[in-house]
Amino acid sequence: MNTSPRNEPERILVVGRSPSVLVATVDILRAKGYSAHATNLFDQVLDDYDVTELDVLVFGGMVPADTNQQLRKDISERNPHVTFVQGLAGIAGLIAAQVQAATSADALDSGEVLYDDARRSVQLTLNDSAPVTVEAWWHTSFVPPEPKSASMHVFDGQLDTGTHIIPLPEQVPSGASFAGVTVGSFARVYTVGPMPNAVTRLVPTSATDNRLPRVSQVTTTSDDH
Repeated sequence: MNTSPRNEPERILVVGRSPSVLVATVDILRAKGYSAHATNLFDQVLDDYDVTELDVLVFGGMVPADTNQQLRKDISERNPHVTFVQGLAGIAGLIAAQVQAATSADALDSGEVLYDDARRSVQLTLNDSAPVTVEAWWHTSFVPPEPKSASMHVFDGQLDTGTHIIPLPEQVPSGASFAGVTVGSFARVYTVGPMPNAVTRLVPTSATDNRLPRVSQVTTTSDDH
């Protein structure tokens, strides 16, 4: 939920690894009206950013588990109102959609949204007509440090009162794929196909685990863009 004062943009920090994904995510979030920053300097987060002002902090999947846990502890002590989001995959549009879901309402005011895993379809029950969008994202390459992905708009239009089923196209693969749904200002993200074990095994086990190649440093500031 949005915890920032009314009329102020939600303040977002994305802590991840891939430079291109981080920069692209910040661009998308800022275009959507968020006050967004990103960094891959894990040990400098508390020095480089005022975490007491954060509304949402997103952790990328390649952030070492011990670093993730320590930052959650340290930041929670300084800002008990922050919302932590675990990124589902290194896809900029997907991360932005997760932020939108985290800052939207807890429930749809007038209806219900579900994802039917067996039928690979989004199911909506609307008590009032509403604008609806459904988007899908999936990985096309997992080669670190810059994963590749694709996306598509599955549906974008006004739906009337009633029950609607929106199936995902066959182009959306059964692995490393995700779907985002917005109904008015309400948003949710669903996992369509999980990440392969070969990818999850790449996650560093600790801050000293150097199994992944080095990347260029990213630390955005208010002067960026």
